[in-house]
This record gives sequence, C-alpha cells and structure tokens, in this order.
Amino acid sequence: MTTSIYYKTQQEIEEIRKSAMLVSKTLAEVALYIEEGKTGLQIDKIAEEFINDNGGIPAFKGYKGFKHTLCISPNNAVVHGIPTDIPFQNGDIISVDCGALLNGFFGDSAYTFIIGDTKEEIKHLLSITKSSLQKGIEKAIIGNRIGDISAAIQEEAQSNNYGVVRELIGHGIGRELHEPPEVPNFGRKGTGIALKEGLVIAIEPMINMGKKNIRQTKDGWTILTQDGLPSAHFEHTIAIQQEKPCILSSFDIIENALKQTNKIYV
Repeated sequence: MTTSIYYKTQQEIEEIRKSAMLVSKTLAEVALYIEEGKTGLQIDKIAEEFINDNGGIPAFKGYKGFKHTLCISPNNAVVHGIPTDIPFQNGDIISVDCGALLNGFFGDSAYTFIIGDTKEEIKHLLSITKSSLQKGIEKAIIGNRIGDISAAIQEEAQSNNYGVVRELIGHGIGRELHEPPEVPNFGRKGTGIALKEGLVIAIEPMINMGKKNIRQTKDGWTILTQDGLPSAHFEHTIAIQQEKPCILSSFDIIENALKQTNKIYV
C-alpha cells in the first residue's frame, strides 16, 4: 500500500462509482438468494459469477491469500468470515462484505442481512450500526477532519451502549483496495487529516452488541466478538466533494431486492 494520499479527479471518481455500484448490484443479487437453508459457499458462488458476468474481478479473491469473493460473517463474527457449507438458520444475521475491480478501480461495500426474522434487540443493533454509518458520512465534508467522521460514528454507537471495534477500520480506496488514509470508527472531533475534494474513502462501522473486544480464530481470517454477542457491519464507498458527501455505493438496490423477496431489513 502506498503511504501518500491519492486524491481523485472527477473522472476517476466516476470510475470508482461504477465499481462501487457493481458491488452494490452484487449484494442485491445476494439479497435475492440469501435465506434459511442456503450456505455461505452457495452465496459466494452467486456473487463471483455475477461480478465476472458484469466484466469485473472479485477484489477479495486472492487478496493476501483469501480464497473467496465474499467475506461472510454470521452472528458473533465481526468481519473477514470465510464462506462455509453450514446452512443459514432463521434468526441469523449475516454480514456480507464485497469488493470488485472494474476498469482499474476498486469498489467496496458491506451489508448485514437478517435471515428470516430475529430478535428486536438484534434488529436495533443493525439499525444503530447503519445509522452510525450515516452519521459518519454526514461529517465527510470539506473542512472537516477524519476525526469528525470517527467521533460521529462512535457517539451514535456508544450512546446506545454498543461496543465500537477499534482494531478494524475504514480506508481510502481507488486504484488499490486499501489506500491511505485510515478511517477509524472512534476518535476525537477536529483530529486527523483534513478532508479535501477528491478524497475517496470506505467508511465501515463494525459495532458489537456487547463489548468492543475481539479475537481472531485459528483460520487466520475470521474475527469474532470476545464475549460471543452479535456484531453488525455496514459499509459505503464515498467521495469528498464540494457540496456534500457523494455516496458511490447504494443500499437502495439491495433493499429493493429484499422487498422483492419479502425479506426483513432495518
């Protein structure tokens, strides 16, 4: 990964938008099929074929040795879950993180799905994780700093007594999947680098129902909550521009697919 921040031109931002929208469309395809009885491996195959059929390359497959298109993280898995042949069960929540490379630029987004129906307290966790992402995005304007994004996410989550994961953070994105700057989900207002036009970042709160502490499993990838309580994850790719933050990925098309198949979402 390079060490300097790469500010994008408007044309480059539009190319990243295409990649991010391919990711969103892939997650919408996942939304059509993810349900009780399906497995992570089945969903992963659907996503890989969709990305390939639309001219893209799965960004995660082969990245540092990862063998799959999607990170699929159920229940108390925070992120980086490896797709398995274990069927999803009613009440599960499944974080699905996806990246794609298209025309030399990367897009990255994540969405946490509900399998069937689940407890209201878990739905609330998903709702607050999603709103913490939106609070962070609202601070992603020229003149603010990275810490303003981080603090907004942290405040929304912690005001609801949830744990904010410290070790895993958002990032810059463009010609590389992970570029500077780092975008933590916790921090102090007015700190960090100044937000300038042309900066493109992936903001991705990972919020635990219990404490913030995590642990890694022996597979070398999967991150679990230390206390075994559920965790949720939502992510958008966004560009810093003059008027307001420009969200390059989309949850609308994912949720339209969920509506189409009568699935619950927050």
